[in-house]
Amino acid sequence: MFLLPCSALALLLLTCLALEPPPRRPPPSNPAFRGFQRQFLLGYLPALAADWLQGPLLFQLLHGRGFLRSQIAALYSCGFASNVAFGLVSGVFVDRLGRKKSCVLSSGLCSVSCLLQLSQDFLALAAARVLAGLGTSLLFSAFESWYVHEHLERHDFPAEWIPDTFSRVALWNGGLAVAAGLLAELLAEGLALGPVAPFLAALPFLALSGIFAGKNWDENYGKSRPCGKACGEGLRGLVSEPRALLLGLVQALVESILLIFAFLWTPVLEPHGIPLGIAFSGFTAAGAAGSALFRRGVTGRLRLQPLRLLPGSVLLLALALLLLALPLDAPGDFLAVLLLQLSCGIYFPAMAFLRRRLERGGDPAGAARWLRCNGDSRAPPSASFVFRLAEGAVSRGAAGGDWSVELNGRA
Repeated sequence: MFLLPCSALALLLLTCLALEPPPRRPPPSNPAFRGFQRQFLLGYLPALAADWLQGPLLFQLLHGRGFLRSQIAALYSCGFASNVAFGLVSGVFVDRLGRKKSCVLSSGLCSVSCLLQLSQDFLALAAARVLAGLGTSLLFSAFESWYVHEHLERHDFPAEWIPDTFSRVALWNGGLAVAAGLLAELLAEGLALGPVAPFLAALPFLALSGIFAGKNWDENYGKSRPCGKACGEGLRGLVSEPRALLLGLVQALVESILLIFAFLWTPVLEPHGIPLGIAFSGFTAAGAAGSALFRRGVTGRLRLQPLRLLPGSVLLLALALLLLALPLDAPGDFLAVLLLQLSCGIYFPAMAFLRRRLERGGDPAGAARWLRCNGDSRAPPSASFVFRLAEGAVSRGAAGGDWSVELNGRA
């Protein structure tokens, strides 16, 4: 069962290249901006690569240690719970501690988590999942916050150049995701090092990220606010804005399903003999294809509204889940999983765009944290593939041109 995932991966990558719309604006050519952008990418991309490496074989690692499926579910829940709980206060924590220190701390927490995967003790592995949840929450809040502050405050570059950087992050992130799945498969199966090998391979990337950021980045801080006040503002925003509450409930319901799927995809595919690392690369490529479809739909000839694409993506997700509930053969299950990832590629940029429109309309940024399954960041590495690539489509689309959307009849 090697040919099917490899063929699907190749086809999806070609689809991404074919669907990618051309940029409408030339990238900034300012040498100082390019140097600053390069410095950010050299610190951020290794951390993303390390995060991806921890995704493909986590379930296989825990199952190989002799844990029951219920015990593995409890370990997954430890990571999800720590990410959600810390997501409520991560913004305030990062602003107080310092964003550069938070980036270094993220690398340190994830490194300890990877080392703990060598243990066979349940409590040690539970601690590893908790640390992974904390580190991932910092990864997807501290790095981007640091960049935006430096871009606007220290270097005084135009705000219109920010989407260019995050579009490059999204592009590199997609390549790193595919490469991480292939590398995990090579280490675990090709070199027969076992499913713990990708976690150990992530350590050099984490060290590179933490050391580079610590030595080359300047420290910056945000406004100091009490945690209770920040959380209270978000809760009041939900209560006072029905659209924000409705959008948050949709997020909570859909992303809860995806977190369950993040636990189940390995036991669905592994009995068929499908290589998990290559399958993981196929998932990320399917998500990237969905993002490319989203960008093509909103910036191409059709000029579709993101609000109109959201229900379609949820229907595709429901169809994929229905197919997975049926007694299908290996190709059927694998293609159903790819359809689910494709729907995520459309869902996440549509949801992220609508959320940003509500925030610009007055909804506090902390409101969504109360209902999002993955806090203010994304899920721990065990579920990161369902959240990662598609949200970058918002930045990449913004770099190519403005999008409009109607909310309750208003643009």
